[in-house]
Amino acid sequence: MTEKTREILDRLAKAYPDAACELEFEDPLQLITATVLSAQTTDRQVNKVTRVLFADYPDLDSLLTLSQDQIRDYIHTVGFFNTKAEHLYYMWRQIKEEFGGQVPHTMEELTRLPGVGRKTANVVLANAFGIPALAVDTHVFRVSNRLGLAHAKTAEETEKQLKEAIDKDRWSLSHHLLIFHGRRCCKARKPMCEACPVKDLCQFYGEASPKKEEGQ
Repeated sequence: MTEKTREILDRLAKAYPDAACELEFEDPLQLITATVLSAQTTDRQVNKVTRVLFADYPDLDSLLTLSQDQIRDYIHTVGFFNTKAEHLYYMWRQIKEEFGGQVPHTMEELTRLPGVGRKTANVVLANAFGIPALAVDTHVFRVSNRLGLAHAKTAEETEKQLKEAIDKDRWSLSHHLLIFHGRRCCKARKPMCEACPVKDLCQFYGEASPKKEEGQ
């Protein structure tokens, strides 16, 4: 890991000491369910939904009693709830039938489940099982490419480059740090560059600053 990369991550860790998974869960099943729900939806909204869902249906066997219509009733306040209801319905059954009721803990197995791509699988590996992983969502993609930690056009290529740039024992925390920075400072439309703790190390800021000066 280069000194610049280490310095960026150290500063972000200082700026966001509470960086961690913001989805509420008690076990791998609850986390994978919440993560599937989180696509195009805030963690806060997902937590509102899962608090009620898991209070009424706390384990796999009870969740399996739900019809797709009943699942939709519980999750209708999240984005793409129809598709997500179908994914959860079949995902829970596959976990029961193919994996003996236990959420699998390899990338290959996780991504065989309905609604589970690399991002969701990485979230589950890191946060439910403590396996080093680096999930790339929209925040991680945007922030890492702006900072210059990656230079990629896809989430998968960004993940590959970040894993090469960052020491393995820091993958999981780096995911959370980049998300927190994206939500609180390096926003998509109006990044708060002047308040950024790593602006002097940021490729995006370095490229944008001269343009700002010329326009003044």
